[in-house]
Amino acid sequence: MTVSLIISTYNWPRALYLCLDSVMQQTVMPSEILIADDGSGMSTRDVVKHFENISPVPVHHIWHEDRGFRVAAIRNKAIAASRGEYIIHVDGDLILQRNFIQDHMIFAQEGCYVTGSRGIITEMLAQKVLSGEITSLSAMTKGVRNSNNAMRIPIMSVIYRMFGSTRSPRSCNLAIWRKDLIRVNGYDESFEGWGYEDTELVLRLNNSGVEQRCMKFRGIVFHIYHKEASRDNKSKNEQRYKDSIREHRTRCEKGLDRHLTPKISYETGGGAAAGCSKSATRYFSNDDFSGKRVLRNARTRVRSSSVMRASSFRQNSDGLYFFIIDSRFGR
Repeated sequence: MTVSLIISTYNWPRALYLCLDSVMQQTVMPSEILIADDGSGMSTRDVVKHFENISPVPVHHIWHEDRGFRVAAIRNKAIAASRGEYIIHVDGDLILQRNFIQDHMIFAQEGCYVTGSRGIITEMLAQKVLSGEITSLSAMTKGVRNSNNAMRIPIMSVIYRMFGSTRSPRSCNLAIWRKDLIRVNGYDESFEGWGYEDTELVLRLNNSGVEQRCMKFRGIVFHIYHKEASRDNKSKNEQRYKDSIREHRTRCEKGLDRHLTPKISYETGGGAAAGCSKSATRYFSNDDFSGKRVLRNARTRVRSSSVMRASSFRQNSDGLYFFIIDSRFGR
């Protein structure tokens, strides 16, 4: 199983540094790390560059212009750029216990998404952590609240999975199969400002038949104290969430497919492709085709024997780009 770790961040480079440093200490590394950056400045870029140079796995910086709180959009862009079959979402103000990735991989199950919890670091302890005075954390560290959320006890995790209750999901500790994210069209980018974008995503997953698995006593993270973000859009976002409940939505309109290339249908024909009678569809993200950037205004249907001869781009008389697809992409 390939795993992509997506870390959301905005203009808090010191916290992001600590988060990424905890990733470097994992017992099992993800296949790749993607920083979903909602418009941070150069200090954040410097942190990412540092870890690009030292990480044993690829680190990708996914950035868009700062035009307000648009975490749903930047997460979708990171999902589109990811390569993993399984995607773990965390926030850049978290410190991950060293078994975090391993625990998520153990807990993963087809047809399910996984929600975890978090221990809370108080303001006083956060100052010591951010300054480097304290470099390790546990449930017993003075200043860790919700300590039952910070205890890693694998046998208790098994018992809780069988008998524990469900909980409200948080995107700070959430894992979803990539194919399920594509099915529901990822995060709804109509949600801007703080709140409900993760809860609404999980609602659509539930409505689509993807079941929740609650992970407790494994997959431990510690949340670094900070002042709350503005709640100016809370009521609007809450209403969007209620609308999704009422309408039993399974997909959103303004979502992940904005950042994937169009769904390309292709068929093999005669001539050079004689003997190949397969037809298929697949979503391509921006860096498919051996690193060539896929153009978003590609035609959505490609047909004829010439389709299978090469992997390249062509431009028709209308100025629209389309793909010449090698037969290897039919697999």
